[in-house]
Amino acid sequence: MSVPEWRGQARAPRVPAALGTDVRPREVWAWAMYDFANSGYTTVVITALFNAYFVAVVAGNAPWATLAWTGALSLSYALVVLTAPFVGAYADLRAAKKTLLAVTTAGCVAFTGLLYFAQPGTLVLAIACVVLSNLFFGSGENLIAAFLPSLSTARALGRVSGWGWSLGYIGGLVTLGACLLYVNWASARGDAASEFVPVTMLITAAIFALASLPTFLLLRDRGVPQVAAAAAPAGEQAIGTAWARVWQRLGQLRQFYDLRRFLLCTVFYQAGIQAVITLTAIYANQAMGFTMQQTLTLVLVVNLTAAAGAFLFGPVQDRIGHVRAIALTLLGWILTILACACRARSAAVLARRQCGRPVPGRRPGRRTGHGRTAGPALARGRVLRALGTCGQAGLDRRAADLWHGKLADGWRSPPGAAGYRQLLRRRAGAAVRGQHRARAAGRVAGRAKGGAGDQVRRRHCRTR
Repeated sequence: MSVPEWRGQARAPRVPAALGTDVRPREVWAWAMYDFANSGYTTVVITALFNAYFVAVVAGNAPWATLAWTGALSLSYALVVLTAPFVGAYADLRAAKKTLLAVTTAGCVAFTGLLYFAQPGTLVLAIACVVLSNLFFGSGENLIAAFLPSLSTARALGRVSGWGWSLGYIGGLVTLGACLLYVNWASARGDAASEFVPVTMLITAAIFALASLPTFLLLRDRGVPQVAAAAAPAGEQAIGTAWARVWQRLGQLRQFYDLRRFLLCTVFYQAGIQAVITLTAIYANQAMGFTMQQTLTLVLVVNLTAAAGAFLFGPVQDRIGHVRAIALTLLGWILTILACACRARSAAVLARRQCGRPVPGRRPGRRTGHGRTAGPALARGRVLRALGTCGQAGLDRRAADLWHGKLADGWRSPPGAAGYRQLLRRRAGAAVRGQHRARAAGRVAGRAKGGAGDQVRRRHCRTR
């Protein structure tokens, strides 16, 4: 073919290797935008804001408040498990993934908006809205994931999925950032949590509805009905046919060992993830004393790192395989948890030493790893308790007060945490020595007073 003839022909559109032959990049963007839209719900309602608000305000910090929250979510997840096979079978039967996705989206947006009315004394309403909104959210997650095989090639599933997850975390950041701006503004104005947290539910619902519009406008449903249009059952017959297909597949499950193992692993894997997501803000607020702004900032930082990990780890997953990728992820989680546990153990031991409490496994007077004996540590602990310090945070805070001159006597140490601790140990030792000198002076004064009393008694006897 000559050059002029080649130039006169229209070029075929270039399709990225990661996408299917008839898939346009804007469809993948529209598909990923649904993750952008619905991540605001799980970030604000389930993870960062409403869960702590539910425990502290709606349930009034009752002893059963956390149990009520976890029970509501457990009920919603159980409903998702029971309904997901039927929803999937019906979507395949009628090629109705996009229609059902619109229904679940409308349901999640509506019940999230109804959380605006969650106030003290509306426990039943709050639980009902949480259960139903999370049910629609979970069903929508299953439906949007069903579009992925028709958009991506088999070798690029991890890469395209990573695009969706990373854009989803960015969506969570956008929704959480908008809520954080409103929370800061309302807090500065003097509003209570019962006034500004319900408004954040409206913000979350609005962003979910608006950001999901590209999905319904640009994404194509390439599913093919499993029955002809003229023979397609309608109404109750379609529902019965879908249930029959579900029971038929469950009966054939014994023949598919890999599928059974995959489903079992998915149950435990999702259980661990959902436990962390569900209780993050509650633990930060109730156990660690985080304010609402600090909790939201924590989740913002976590979403940033998660978005980077999802985007960068997708190609790695395609290269090393899905099983090795998930195994590597689990190994990273285990090592991180062990590191946190060791750090917590070290902090607990240090707090016990500073507060004069016995360290488990060590007897008083036994030499510690720092070359000091536990006896002087107990004496310092009595002084530290008198100064109002207990634990590493109290030690650093009191040492900082000494450094800045609130209790200092002119002595200065090098700046930094080590200098602060050295200063506090020096002051604690001086206080202990001062107590010993005061006791010795008291004993001397007592003996002197006793001797003076004897002289008075002898003088009185001579006068008589």
